Amino acid sequence: MTSETITAAASGTWKLGDLTINRIGFGAMRLTQNGAAFAPGAAASDRGRAISVLRRAVELGVNHIDTAAFYFSPLRSANELINHALAPYPDDLVITTKVGPGRGPAGDWLPHAATPEQLRGQVEENLRQLGRDHLDVVNLRILGTGSIAERFGALADLRAAGLIRHLGISNVTPEHLAEARAIAPVVCVQNPYGIGMRPEHDDFVRSCGEQGVAFVPFYAIAAAGRETGASGADSDELLAVARAHGVSAAQVRLAWTLHRGPHVLAIPGTGNPDHLVDNVAAGALRLSEEELAALDAVHRGTAV
Repeated sequence: MTSETITAAASGTWKLGDLTINRIGFGAMRLTQNGAAFAPGAAASDRGRAISVLRRAVELGVNHIDTAAFYFSPLRSANELINHALAPYPDDLVITTKVGPGRGPAGDWLPHAATPEQLRGQVEENLRQLGRDHLDVVNLRILGTGSIAERFGALADLRAAGLIRHLGISNVTPEHLAEARAIAPVVCVQNPYGIGMRPEHDDFVRSCGEQGVAFVPFYAIAAAGRETGASGADSDELLAVARAHGVSAAQVRLAWTLHRGPHVLAIPGTGNPDHLVDNVAAGALRLSEEELAALDAVHRGTAV
């Protein structure tokens, strides 16, 4: 597979509400600093390189970028980088952001989820940083398992006011999705998921597709490594699939998630232009039934 010739269109498309996107997108979390995301004291990313990665992503057909106002380091803001690199924005570019958690100026996480009033402030901050008069998709990021009705209802009010086009939820359970859908349409669920990560959520992934809701896994490459990145401890079965296709283990991980259903999207993030090309190319990787069965067994922990 020649990565350089492959664009995000090879991954197929999905509609977030009325917005058509390619299923391979880009996550902005890793743009602001080198090393693990949110790591205290990590060196700031190279600004010029980050901007070039964003522009290259769009050149490669990426039209879905995931970001948040809380993606920042002492010297970098993901939203500001996106604004500088891509505004005026292409007509087909969909920018998805998240609200709910908050960070202080020094980068420390605030101990409580945002109140409904604070959510409006977070939406307005995203609008300001991105230079937009509305946000395409806003995910309410959940902390804990309690009711989300009051907070999601506040976002539904902002949607009705025209500040938000579509709503999603993140880090949630099936019960959260049912609660949210009773208040307003939900176009996506964004949860941690990947090979070997949360196999107990397989039914939830399928259920989202049955309801016409996109499922957007994050940490699909890093899996249990989460913010620190992939650990490099890949199974023999996964490595065998990678060798058979002449691709990396990370590309196989991305392709596996896309094979979970046409409603599954990918938002791999990187500040490395070579990794970007490889991530986009993963959307063209087609796995056989035998390969998927072997990877599924790794995912469920039943491989022998």
